[in-house]
Amino acid sequence: MQTTLDVRGMTCGHCEQAVKNALEELTGVTGVEVHLNTGKVDVTYDNAQVTIAKMREAIEEQGYDVVV
Repeated sequence: MQTTLDVRGMTCGHCEQAVKNALEELTGVTGVEVHLNTGKVDVTYDNAQVTIAKMREAIEEQGYDVVV
């Protein structure tokens, strides 16, 4: 599966890496591409192992907002 999340609050490379790392740590996430200039994060994942809610929670734990 693939989804695109709209993440607010990312302003630099460190922010981009924090979001990428948080998502890559989740079991079932197989790919993450962060677009800092648009705030979009493309995630490839196995929906049998991880939910969008879990992804959102992982990003919010890093201090960023996910717009639904």
